[in-house]
Amino acid sequence: MEILYANGRVKKICTSEKAAHKLFGGDDWLVKALHAKIQALDAAVSLRDILLQPSFHLHPLKNKGRSKLKGYYAIDVKGRSNAWRITLQPLDDNQEPFACTNIDEIAGVVRVVQIEQVSKHYG
Repeated sequence: MEILYANGRVKKICTSEKAAHKLFGGDDWLVKALHAKIQALDAAVSLRDILLQPSFHLHPLKNKGRSKLKGYYAIDVKGRSNAWRITLQPLDDNQEPFACTNIDEIAGVVRVVQIEQVSKHYG
């Protein structure tokens, strides 16, 4: 699958151990888990390959307050008990967001994702 990044900072975190170490406060396990998830996204044929792996916990994000998160999804960096997640948006072959945001309907045809952020939530 093709991976795009929202900006240079996000790309650096996802591709550089040094940047990931800084973000995660030196936690080697989180760095390895993040880069394993990025490698799995890269190796996947479509988003369905990720959806079928329970350890990724691919889930839709919901609008909260002024946040407009419809059409965005997250995967856990290191399991449900850890607060870190990768936020991504599925894109069509023209690198545009899908009109339909039901992941079950589009997962088989999503071959491009844009990683918006790697961030700590829930904690």
